Amino acid sequence: MKKRYLVPLLAVLSIISIFIGAENIRPADMLHLSREQTEILLASRLPRLISIIIAGMGMSICGLVMQQLTRNKFVSPTTAGTMDCARLGILVAIILFSAASPLIKIAVAFCFALAGTLLFMKILGRIKWNDTIFIPLVGLMFGNIVSSVSTFFAYKFDLIQSLSSWLQGDFSGVLKGKYEMLYLAVPAVLVAYVFANRFTVAGMGEDFAKNLGLNYKQVVNIGLALVALITSATVLTVGTIPFLGLIIPNIVSIYRGDHMKKSITVTALLGAVFLLFCDILGRLVIYPYEVPISLTAGIIGSGIFVYLLLRRHAYA
Repeated sequence: MKKRYLVPLLAVLSIISIFIGAENIRPADMLHLSREQTEILLASRLPRLISIIIAGMGMSICGLVMQQLTRNKFVSPTTAGTMDCARLGILVAIILFSAASPLIKIAVAFCFALAGTLLFMKILGRIKWNDTIFIPLVGLMFGNIVSSVSTFFAYKFDLIQSLSSWLQGDFSGVLKGKYEMLYLAVPAVLVAYVFANRFTVAGMGEDFAKNLGLNYKQVVNIGLALVALITSATVLTVGTIPFLGLIIPNIVSIYRGDHMKKSITVTALLGAVFLLFCDILGRLVIYPYEVPISLTAGIIGSGIFVYLLLRRHAYA
């Protein structure tokens, strides 16, 4: 799995994505676009493509960082309760600050996502049985508890429809002026790249990292803050995308190993390619209508996840 294959593939899928939609725009039309076609491209198709690429890269790197820090290949924002805490944060922001700007909502979601992830890490520190499958099961239980709290308050304040929209990832509502908060994930991805070597050392254990002169707690906190920021921006903009942060880092680690500096770029590219493929598939299955990205990514991702589980069992 090499970058020189993923970059052209991402470019091809990006071009295909631009020309898929209810309004028929052909490649030949690019030379003489009508006013309506230009508006569709600038207001819908390009923002959608950009948001897919950013979300795919961001969530894949989130999974890579969490798996590196927890030393568990089945931990991700989905299986650690991070996404559930981010949704609870958005719900609290809507209840307390009904007319709040997206920036306020993402700030509250970030605080809840970070606090939830730190709590999950605290729980891991108290678990003596560090089985590979057991730890993400604890994360799923924790996430379900948080999700239940969110559902309770959503029913109480008549916001269950809003909560349901965050449960279902969907790029159909991405338009110019409604996706820009996702750009906050870009600097977070760059910071993750800069700290990649430190995350790799931190993943070897606290004692080992301290012996090498690394400030272990500071590095872990930076990693979790990046995960919380990217997750909050993604959930607020497009909703929940299952399995992405779980399967992509696992696939890359099979071919590239566990050195984060060597795998982070490939992880980001593969995440964008995978999410873009799922989106294109969802738009073609029942064309001109579309299937939400959470459904297509969930079906394909669950199949890959089962394969990874069976592969782990075969080499256990």
